[in-house]
Amino acid sequence: MKRIAVLTSGGDAPGMNAAVRAVVRKGVYEGIEVFGINYGFAGLVAGDIRKLTVSDVGEKIYKGGTFLYSARYPEFASEEGQLKGIEQLKKFGIEGLVVIGGDGSYKGALALTKHGYPTIGIPATIDNDIAGTDFCIGFDTAINTVLESIDKIRDTATSHIRTLVIEVMGRDAGDIALWSGIAGGAEQIIIPEKEFDMEEIANTIRIGRERDKKHSIIVVAEGVMKADKFAAELSKYGDFQTRFTVLGHVQRGGSPTARDRVLASVFGAKAVELLMAGKGGLSLGNVENKYVENDLLDTLKNKKHITDPLNLYKLSQEISQG
Repeated sequence: MKRIAVLTSGGDAPGMNAAVRAVVRKGVYEGIEVFGINYGFAGLVAGDIRKLTVSDVGEKIYKGGTFLYSARYPEFASEEGQLKGIEQLKKFGIEGLVVIGGDGSYKGALALTKHGYPTIGIPATIDNDIAGTDFCIGFDTAINTVLESIDKIRDTATSHIRTLVIEVMGRDAGDIALWSGIAGGAEQIIIPEKEFDMEEIANTIRIGRERDKKHSIIVVAEGVMKADKFAAELSKYGDFQTRFTVLGHVQRGGSPTARDRVLASVFGAKAVELLMAGKGGLSLGNVENKYVENDLLDTLKNKKHITDPLNLYKLSQEISQG
């Protein structure tokens, strides 16, 4: 294989640039030409493709977002869209493709593989909701961003003896809420994977107030409900001086942490190695600190993302009131 390409798709995640950098530099090291595709699958179909050099990816490892840009392109789900993309790959002489993104990106990667183009998927989403890996690129940075906000919000909550409801991202997964909530010492962590009792939460806040606790921090995953609705429901059980904060897209930005940079670098290099070996239709993962390869079809159809492999939710319940 002498010529490959790389694209980023779906929501941006800190560390995507580090992954692209690794693909390019590993490829060049192995004597392979590497092309970058702008705006994901939309750019692929449009032929927005350019050759990348070692210099092109210089000074990128510490930057958030993706310098290849990203775009939603639902038209790629159709065979017509896929064939247009393949036409562009043939035009540029590209023999293999690295797709960096989430499950939607994986579906596009799988479609290309079925059409005969070896494609490797790299998991990159702050939601951390991809099956076959304990951690996705961007997740560690996101939870540290949330943690910084929790620490600051606590100051205000304590000063005014308030209950603060903090809504975090994650789509249908509770990973961001769980990890940042434990790290931030939240009194309650509400995630889609676990049921909760609002009356029980209210009673817990009352008990805390009785022992002169000055604040309560509740971290709510967006997959459960919106923060304003949660705050309104909680207020039905008592006047807890409840306020809410929606952190929003700030969670997706920022310079990636060391962990995300290393994870992205290893994934990027391994993707090139797999393509060189003539392999495709695979996704990369990190499970129990070991780097693994998964079948793309199996990842999308059969594997399930495990939100809490370490029983962190149970731990949060045991230590949150200490």
